[in-house]
Amino acid sequence: MWSTSLAWLKDRSRWAILIAAVALLGAAWTAVSSASPQETAQGRIPGPRQGFLAPEFELELLGGGSFVLSEMRGSPLTLNLWASWCPPCRREMPALDAVYAEYQDQHLQVVGVNMTAQDSERAAIEFVRAMGLRFPIALDREGRVARLYQMRALPTTFFIDTQGVVQRVIVGGPMSELTLRSEIEALLAAVD
Repeated sequence: MWSTSLAWLKDRSRWAILIAAVALLGAAWTAVSSASPQETAQGRIPGPRQGFLAPEFELELLGGGSFVLSEMRGSPLTLNLWASWCPPCRREMPALDAVYAEYQDQHLQVVGVNMTAQDSERAAIEFVRAMGLRFPIALDREGRVARLYQMRALPTTFFIDTQGVVQRVIVGGPMSELTLRSEIEALLAAVD
């Protein structure tokens, strides 16, 4: 058995075929995973990354109305993806609410996107009431934003500047109020 394997390794034509196949697969992967010219021309790539425009979406807000991401342009935005059953999400909500209350007069927007497809609208409503949250809550009922933003963990927070460009992404939590303040103050400093 070993001698057969070694003989195969010594055959140069098989090596050439193997190298060509690996190169072809690499080229195919590069073509499939690269951003389209339209995406790069607009500063967009498939998922949200630092330095690129945050992907556009529209969701219904808890209590009525709708949230359209592009309508937030001109204001720094903290976008928090969460669920009511998520312990780190629950622990960081008071800090998010506190910084929202403190910085809203400086045009800071904070929007919570409830992962309603993984949660329930009823649980989200009860959670928001129990916490006394004052910032808007959008409902991702079909999981579209979770897919669009390539959510890997809850909570995930995106800090987006006045031009709609993602400046920082923090995956996981809970974030401390100090961390939130630091990130938000960096966004606000860029406005001045």
